[in-house]
Amino acid sequence: MLQRYRDGQRINHWIIALLFFGAGLSGLAFFHPSLFFLSNLFGGGPWARILHPYMGLLMVLAFAVLAAQLWRANRWTATDTQWVRQSGEMLAGDKSHLPPAGKYNAGQKGIFWLMVVCLLVLLVTGFMFWHAWFPEGNILMRRIAVLLHAMAATGLILGVIVHIYAAIWVKGTLRAMTRGTVTERWAQHNHPLWYKEMKERPRA
Repeated sequence: MLQRYRDGQRINHWIIALLFFGAGLSGLAFFHPSLFFLSNLFGGGPWARILHPYMGLLMVLAFAVLAAQLWRANRWTATDTQWVRQSGEMLAGDKSHLPPAGKYNAGQKGIFWLMVVCLLVLLVTGFMFWHAWFPEGNILMRRIAVLLHAMAATGLILGVIVHIYAAIWVKGTLRAMTRGTVTERWAQHNHPLWYKEMKERPRA
């Protein structure tokens, strides 16, 4: 077995996941009247409105900690561009032309940076219409902020859906975030450059 994530990283990941669902469901409750019933999960409309921004802020802070640890491994390279060009063949079931991936492939890096951008937009725009702490403000700017907030939330939700689907689709991936380890066979097949790096690293 190879260690892919430390205990602290996995705990942080699942905290982010719980806060995402909390912030997401409470936000959807106010997105459209037909979804307002979701506010009952938080004790009703007033409590959903109170808790939503705090859950969102905590999610951003927790993700910032994780991103600070992982951003170097998610830097874009020329190999990633080539990976994207061959991704159509991969989706069709042919991985033979894919360039070898490091710790993260181009698809994973794309989701990572999508989340970074979306969460930054959600953070900034969320403050712009957080009435409890910022009651004053230009009404037009607030309306623009609400629109951008909804767009960023949509992008984040779609990114998380892809993230979850990919984790289930690639057999053995979920183990990395539940136990912190992956098999050598999994690493060699899916992330050969990272596998080589791990095998060459001196053992503690």
